[in-house]
Amino acid sequence: MSRTRPARHVVLMLLGLILVGLNLRPALTSVSPVLVEIGRGLGLGSMGQGVLTTLPVLCLGLAAPLAPRAARRIGDETTILLTLGVLALALLVRPWSGVVGLFAGTALAGGCIGVMGVLLPGLVKRDFPDQVGVMTGLYTMALCTGASVAAGATEPLRLLFAGEWRWALTFWLTPAIVAGLVWLPQLARGHPPAPRRTGEATRLRTSRLAWQVTLFMGLQSSLAYSVFGWLPTILHDRGLSEVDAGLMLSLSIIVQLISAIAAPWIGGRCRDQRGVVVAVMVLTLAGLLGCLYAPIESVALWAVVLGLGQGGTFSMGLTLIALRAADSRIAAELSGMAQGIGYVLAALGPLLVGILHDLTGGWQSTGVLFGVIVGVGLIAGLGAGRDLQVGAVPEPGA
Repeated sequence: MSRTRPARHVVLMLLGLILVGLNLRPALTSVSPVLVEIGRGLGLGSMGQGVLTTLPVLCLGLAAPLAPRAARRIGDETTILLTLGVLALALLVRPWSGVVGLFAGTALAGGCIGVMGVLLPGLVKRDFPDQVGVMTGLYTMALCTGASVAAGATEPLRLLFAGEWRWALTFWLTPAIVAGLVWLPQLARGHPPAPRRTGEATRLRTSRLAWQVTLFMGLQSSLAYSVFGWLPTILHDRGLSEVDAGLMLSLSIIVQLISAIAAPWIGGRCRDQRGVVVAVMVLTLAGLLGCLYAPIESVALWAVVLGLGQGGTFSMGLTLIALRAADSRIAAELSGMAQGIGYVLAALGPLLVGILHDLTGGWQSTGVLFGVIVGVGLIAGLGAGRDLQVGAVPEPGA
């Protein structure tokens, strides 16, 4: 970060990034623990529930390209503040407006998360250029905390609110309001919007390295959203209570805090990141297969393994965006590409899980799907982990 900025401003930016990060998953992970109740209350079958878990991920991808455009027009800080406000409104509306409102609010929330998620890597590259790995780990840790708390607390909140899932979902607008209030001072210190440089988009679209980063981001995200959307249901069908199934998801996500910090910290100190990519992808697959096939008594162990893998894959996805970009503007554009195309690809994960369940009547075939996704993602990650940069001239081997 610029050395001319006072320490108080640095602290406020750091706090703001962490609070924004806290809001990047509760709108998503709060749904799966009460998915059965939503289905009963609104008459949604397995297909409808599958669409509900897939829709926000798809909207993450569709909205992601809007983020760099909005930032160029009104600045990163203003874009994030306005998006937090829209997110709070979406979370207020979605539980109380019937089926249409539920899907519309969920879609809008996903779009808001997509916009904010795209901007954060560019802000880290701009304001903390020498601490990319550590800062990415910190806001990823905040993201995992928000996801875990929402996954574990939503079902108890429903019970606290006399079994009403609508109030349990409404609760999660609170972090968005708090983050908006803390982020407000950033507007006074905002950087002027940066113009797009000619040829930037073309450079990304023709870069093999950019596509490898994008595929890795999208495929690891497809696994993450399959877990967010379906793991409690899978574990409930295997014999756990709804509360315990939600707590297993929460446990898996809270463990991500460890690898969310450790993976980018280690990766940022290595010449390239391929070894870290292999380690976290292997852990992810092992955890997924354990949750599906291992004795249910050991599920807590496999939830921990899964969390260690997925915390690392997500934080490495974000770290690779920053490390593979030559400067902060390319980082913002690469983030838009990786998360835009990547999240559209990721939306297929939970949708395919739902379709396979409907076709087979069980969860056994899901392990094959997860194995294929991990295999292709590993190939992309090995390419994205090389010590190269998009925007560097030349870009050897890319």
